[in-house]
Amino acid sequence: MNENYNNKMKEIISSLNYVPKLLLHSCCGPCSTTCISILSKYFYVDVLYYNPNIEPEEEYIKRKNEQIKFIKEFKGSYPVKLIDADYDNEEFMKDLHPLKEEKEGGKRCAVCIKKRMEYTCLKAKELGYDYFATTLTVSPHKNSQVINKIGESLEKLYSINFLYSDFKKEDGYLKSINFAKEYNLYRQNYCGCRYSKYDDIDGD
Repeated sequence: MNENYNNKMKEIISSLNYVPKLLLHSCCGPCSTTCISILSKYFYVDVLYYNPNIEPEEEYIKRKNEQIKFIKEFKGSYPVKLIDADYDNEEFMKDLHPLKEEKEGGKRCAVCIKKRMEYTCLKAKELGYDYFATTLTVSPHKNSQVINKIGESLEKLYSINFLYSDFKKEDGYLKSINFAKEYNLYRQNYCGCRYSKYDDIDGD
């Protein structure tokens, strides 16, 4: 039976008696919109843009600029900031190349997701955040069960709180589309890596 990670997130939030610092891995500006709109009511959110899977580099820069644009324009209950990361595509893709024949959403994607989430987890630990999280669960094309189990394993491994989520619940994905329209954000048509460009349904 699948876990309801949206409810788990609500339980964590309802137990808070202070405003924690959260490092949120964002896959792109449009997907981050719903997540930031929710989380910035309860957390000091810093958005970590770590996506060296995206190719080509021009596309990576274009998406990053959309993330910057949304953060600058969005007004939440608590301030939201951006933390940029290096674009180390060649090094990042070394673990994905052997899985290039895998279908989109399969083993290759799980490796990609784990690498980005682990980087976020370690950065959160290094910089003294209370929680880390990811926007990836907002997409109907990403498996929230897999993503949250990765987060849970990282929480145990590195002893830092993971904020469970399933941001697609309660029309979260639809809300992200509406946010993108409201803020005039570019929405990509493939997930990010060279393999997804030919295999993905859309960019989420």
